Amino acid sequence: MARRSNGRGWNSKLIGVALGVTLLATGASVWTAQAGTANDSSPGASAPAAPSVKPTEVTIAHSSDAGAHGINITIDDGPDPTWTPQVLDVLREYGVKATFCMVGPQAQAHPDIVKKIVAAGHRLCDHSVSHDTAMDKKSEAYQSRQILDAERMITKASGGVRPMYYRAPGGAFTPYSRKLAASRGMRPLGWNVDSKDFERPGTDTIVATVERELPNGPTLLFHDAGGDRTQTVEALRRLLPQLKEQGYTFGFPVR
Repeated sequence: MARRSNGRGWNSKLIGVALGVTLLATGASVWTAQAGTANDSSPGASAPAAPSVKPTEVTIAHSSDAGAHGINITIDDGPDPTWTPQVLDVLREYGVKATFCMVGPQAQAHPDIVKKIVAAGHRLCDHSVSHDTAMDKKSEAYQSRQILDAERMITKASGGVRPMYYRAPGGAFTPYSRKLAASRGMRPLGWNVDSKDFERPGTDTIVATVERELPNGPTLLFHDAGGDRTQTVEALRRLLPQLKEQGYTFGFPVR
């Protein structure tokens, strides 16, 4: 997986927010999972997995639960009040479910959108607190705060639905971060096709990139935040019916 640049415009704003969320209030919380109920009695960054949290595989998932002709649509960096609703509209129009990889402060700022995503049957993914693509160069304590604080923020914003995956910013996984996420029931999530939509190369180019790279595997990467995502919305509007006509079905990353 190619390492993406950490220079997108919104990231510097997130760093300031992230400094204020690395220590959260202690207390017990009861979280309703998409596949059950998880009780976490210790919200500190070093909290171990509670007995009711079912660990997942530590390997990075790329394949689809929809089988050999399955495709996973994954959407990173939101939610965003302008672009995420538009992405949701396109997904609903074509009956496609997606996995939304959320940055913690974005989820915290827009809980109404997080709840809409869940209500529409999409899945949640932890994409860290500050989208630091150099996380793999940082201490384990730092990685822990980034992953677990974002997990709590997303879960709270959703009304109790836990993220089912963890995607490291820019693919900056480490053995430690993968093991930690898996212990919390979040399968490490990679991608096979980077649409490069964050570069805003034009809708035609985004579509062409996906078509060219699709033989690499089923997990497609798009973005719903970090700038003007008009091209992303239009690319999805073209790609989803086209892929259906080609015999592909849409699923979720394997767990």
